[in-house]
Amino acid sequence: MESQFLINTSLYVLFLPLLGFVVTLLLGKKVKSIYLFENLVLILTFIASVLILYNKLVNFPDSKIVSEVEWFGFANTPLFGDISIKLGIMIDNITAMMLFVVALISMLVHLYSIAYMKGDERYNRYFAYLGIFTFSMNGIVLTHNILMMYIFWELVGLSSYLLIGFWFEKKSASDAGKKAFIVNRVGDLGMFAGILILFFTYRTFSFEEIFNSISAGVLPFNSTFWLSVTGILLFCGAIGKSAQFPLHVWLPDAMEGPTPVSALIHAATMVAAGVYLVIRIFGLLTADAMLFIAVIGMISSFIPATIALTQNDIKKVLAYSTISQLGYMIMALGVGAYQFAFFHLVTHAFFKAALFLGSGSVIHAMHHEQDIRYMGGLRKKMPLTYWTFVISSLAIAGIPLTSGFLSKDGILASSLAFANLTGHWLFPITGFLVALLTAFYMFRLIIITFHGEPKDHHKFEHAHESPFVMVMPLVVLATLSVFIWYTPNPINADQGWVLSKWIEKPVLHTPVETRFDFMKPDTEATPENEPIMYSTIYTEAMHHAHYPAMFISLFVAISGILLAFVFYHWKKVNVDALTERIKPLYTFSLNKWYFDELYDKTFVSGTLLLSRALGWFDLKIIDGIVNGAAAATKSLSFFIGNFDRIVIDGFVNLTAYLSGFFGLLFRRIQTGKVQTYIVLVIFSIVILLFIFR
Repeated sequence: MESQFLINTSLYVLFLPLLGFVVTLLLGKKVKSIYLFENLVLILTFIASVLILYNKLVNFPDSKIVSEVEWFGFANTPLFGDISIKLGIMIDNITAMMLFVVALISMLVHLYSIAYMKGDERYNRYFAYLGIFTFSMNGIVLTHNILMMYIFWELVGLSSYLLIGFWFEKKSASDAGKKAFIVNRVGDLGMFAGILILFFTYRTFSFEEIFNSISAGVLPFNSTFWLSVTGILLFCGAIGKSAQFPLHVWLPDAMEGPTPVSALIHAATMVAAGVYLVIRIFGLLTADAMLFIAVIGMISSFIPATIALTQNDIKKVLAYSTISQLGYMIMALGVGAYQFAFFHLVTHAFFKAALFLGSGSVIHAMHHEQDIRYMGGLRKKMPLTYWTFVISSLAIAGIPLTSGFLSKDGILASSLAFANLTGHWLFPITGFLVALLTAFYMFRLIIITFHGEPKDHHKFEHAHESPFVMVMPLVVLATLSVFIWYTPNPINADQGWVLSKWIEKPVLHTPVETRFDFMKPDTEATPENEPIMYSTIYTEAMHHAHYPAMFISLFVAISGILLAFVFYHWKKVNVDALTERIKPLYTFSLNKWYFDELYDKTFVSGTLLLSRALGWFDLKIIDGIVNGAAAATKSLSFFIGNFDRIVIDGFVNLTAYLSGFFGLLFRRIQTGKVQTYIVLVIFSIVILLFIFR
């Protein structure tokens, strides 16, 4: 009965935002305050998600609740036999926590937007778009199969396109929406190919049925290589959605959308969908696929961190920070730190949403100014925004007593343990370097924005703290960035509620020979212990790496913060002179490693060149053949027409003419008189006698 309550409540969580979207969109022009209905719907959605979280963790902490119905089916198909396509809901601990995260941040963004978007000419439509986005994201979280996830995956892409390009009258916003949509389709194409391989092999889309088949030894094309390829193809979807290298270029441009949208899409939900996808397919990942994922995550954490160092747009700094932190999560999944990857997904959602909404509070106070070079001194004018920004920045920098310290420490310890076991030392080195850069650029942002003297006195004089409906979400999210909500032990997340009790330990269903050595069972394999990934070796390695990783990460984080104060607050270093000395590197970072220019010169220009070549081929060759055939047909038709008219018709007409002529001629002698016929016969005989005489 309790499990049915969870299923029913999850349906409310799924469809309430859709109801809000439909009602708000239909009545948006007729009822000015219809946005309140959308906000009420999200409050109810949040309450329902809290009920799910509580009931799941209290009553069914170790159970996985699944409910499914047949969508459609085919009998005796030539290739696949009987096919049954099902839609279903799966609620485990990760689902319950993810629903809570999405619902909470979506609700706070809705409330925040009431003041931030006030006066916009498409005010109600904006809230409707938030509703369809929340519906789509909840669908990804709740599904129990990869096909249903892909359907909602594409709905998230559509709704994000609508929100990013919300101010479509601005060319930069409309271009950003198109860029996000197109770049995501590139990754989704790989994901779709992976889904097709799964269905071709297993005749099902259900995660559990696929995992069970893999455990039974059924592999795509009977090859572990193709199992690795399938995992990588599915991961391509995460590369797009989570803005990982090399498809990361869309997310900074997406800052053209309203700032609350940045908090919703680019902090906790849409970009987190890629990480959530990898968590859901984790059971089929081989060692090769995981190593590929770890490398992509490592690169994606490093490159954006170097770019964020020099950006001057407050939202762009946070955008590149988001890509970098998502890279951390992806790298964690690749090195096997499944639990810490999801833990960081949760903690990052709260403090990054607080940072984005805090930036929106600053932009609102500065009359839509986003360049931090024109800010300064705002901590006196906006104390609540300032302190929530500082707490969230401490969390992302990994300072003790914050949630970010716990989750980042777990990721860095896992990468260190992974290096000890496999020799891949580039992962922890990059992880610690990125931690240093993160602390530096976040406090650079704080110092330039909130400290010092104001750069634009006119805007500074008119700046003030944001209204309650905007500040309240900042306080809530900053509060959730403190360690106590996750563990009573501020230096060890393993002893807390989230990791030890709530996040299920991962199960790897792939054949033993496709795993890293430390993933293989260190005792004789049995049905109970064979699939467990966390062998004693890896657990021990992580235990030994915990304190070294903690001290190193704390050292680099404090170093990054101190460097930021040395450069920008105490001004012990002439930043302009230093910039001039390293100008090539500074310009390289400022121009975002020239990825946009590179893609423009290669993929964009190449696509345009190909389209022009195909256009020329179509115009000159295809159309030439068609037009030539038409001309030849026309000429042949003209010849045949004239031949028919002159020769055929001429011969027929000549025959008719001759017939008529002879008819006229013989009509003279065909009188009908016997005497005339006798005379003609006699005359004919005379002529014949004359001829044959």
